[in-house]
Amino acid sequence: MTSSLRDLKVYTTYPHRCSYLEEEEATTLFIDPRQSVDQTLYSNLSMLGFRRSGNHIYRPHCSHCNACIPARVHVNDFKANRSQRRCLKRNRDLEVTIRTSVSNDESYALYDRYIRARHADGDMYPPDRDQFESFLNNPWDCTEYCEFRAEGRLVAVAVVDMMLDGLSAIYTFFDPDETTRSLGRYAVLWQIERSRSLGLPYVYLGYWIRNCDKMSYKSDYQPLELLINNQWQRSTEGLIETF
Repeated sequence: MTSSLRDLKVYTTYPHRCSYLEEEEATTLFIDPRQSVDQTLYSNLSMLGFRRSGNHIYRPHCSHCNACIPARVHVNDFKANRSQRRCLKRNRDLEVTIRTSVSNDESYALYDRYIRARHADGDMYPPDRDQFESFLNNPWDCTEYCEFRAEGRLVAVAVVDMMLDGLSAIYTFFDPDETTRSLGRYAVLWQIERSRSLGLPYVYLGYWIRNCDKMSYKSDYQPLELLINNQWQRSTEGLIETF
């Protein structure tokens, strides 16, 4: 670890209700929000399992649970399975535009519909414009907003951070009525292909949580690497069953 990382100040929250596992309490470790952050520091922290939400960089720091495991896809070795190939084929009509801001009425209207339909039991319900913009902002000028359109109509937005060694999938929201397209899955597949085209080796998917359906899907993208005991390891059936 470099001296710049060792010198960072961090803070922990008080234990609070876990957003992913009902029976667990969570504690979160945050980088000092006054810390000056650039793409290099942000990339190094991501390699250590940190994520971002708005301007805040964090990772789980729970005393009795290690269920949240950082995960990334090794894109050069990734091969789509049959289901993923079908997903790619279903969405080959979509046009993608990359923007530097998400602060527009069209994107927020889609986000509002998505949260109300898919996450009415979550922390982001009810949706709020200020929360939307602060959560998905571009704090260090490395965020892209990838708009997916079908015949001109916005059907999905993938929020992606550009790292030194890959892309970080921050959040995706999409038209909840477009169920046959599997837009969440397609957004990940698209980011894998984009990372490969840019010559970047990884797509960071956040935390894999085996007993949480909202997070366990990440094991579908193989080869998946998991950060175990501060070492990135290729996932295997035995490794996944251990956690």
